[in-house]
Amino acid sequence: MRKFVIFFCSLLMGTSMMFSQAKKPTIMIVPSDVWCNINGYMMEFDNQGTVVKIPNYKKALQENADLLLVISKINGMMAERGFPLKNMESVMKSLEKNSAEDAMMSSKDSGASASESPIDQLKKVAKADIIMQLTWTVNKTGPRNSITFNLQGLDSYTDKQIATAAGTGAPSTSAEIPLLLEEAILAHIDNFNSTLMTHFEDLFTNGREIVLNLKKWDDWDGDFESEYGEDSEELGVLIEDWLADNTVQGRYSTTDATENMMFFEQVRIPLYYERNGKQRAMDTRRFARGLSKFLKDELKIINKVTTKGLGQATIYLGSK
Repeated sequence: MRKFVIFFCSLLMGTSMMFSQAKKPTIMIVPSDVWCNINGYMMEFDNQGTVVKIPNYKKALQENADLLLVISKINGMMAERGFPLKNMESVMKSLEKNSAEDAMMSSKDSGASASESPIDQLKKVAKADIIMQLTWTVNKTGPRNSITFNLQGLDSYTDKQIATAAGTGAPSTSAEIPLLLEEAILAHIDNFNSTLMTHFEDLFTNGREIVLNLKKWDDWDGDFESEYGEDSEELGVLIEDWLADNTVQGRYSTTDATENMMFFEQVRIPLYYERNGKQRAMDTRRFARGLSKFLKDELKIINKVTTKGLGQATIYLGSK
């Protein structure tokens, strides 16, 4: 009996440890657009007559030693509190390995290349649940320095701000920016992490939020009011039935629906799915492909799935 109790307690402890580890969100720290602009790490492009600025993360990491030290310092502070972090420098190296392949990708019809912002590319490679966007400035008053910082926790899938910490540290004669920043952030980081965990626990309970768009090609002879199945139900209704059955607690919002398109927001998808007896992370593309498979196998509708960023998917009906 005693052996059984010990075994049962060990099993409970192991399960508890696995569950607590599984519930930790993955995080990546990036400098904000404001910081990159102030410090001269921006690239400019002419977009049909409009000058567009985007951050040059690679140049910032290569030239600004303070940025590397600051990211390393915050990584350490978060790691001490049990939060796994993705290292931005390592992610950038992975991104470079993919850049040549991505540059060769083009549309089958028009030959146009894919267009993504640097932050979208980072998110895709890092697969981080939360992006910590950091801005800081150094204040000088005689021989004393202080740091004013703004730390924003953004959901990678929705870009919604789910946590924030901002403030100014006490003046110090120290000139080391990472040390000043650490002192300024220490008073806020535990509340910040608590808010992050509350958000992530909500994802486990209510699912991750994505956007799903369905459109039809012009040359397809069907539409979303066409009837399918033994019960002759409209296609739009069958799609909504599939979403009700496959979202967490049947949660989604039909924002717009016509005979030519359907647009769904606040689509709550599970964080994990099971395959070959193992749990795997669910993402927007995987979820959209589930609906794509239903349309193809059950309704015999050929379709094409595309994604934008981490949290948006579009399914085109009628052909690939």
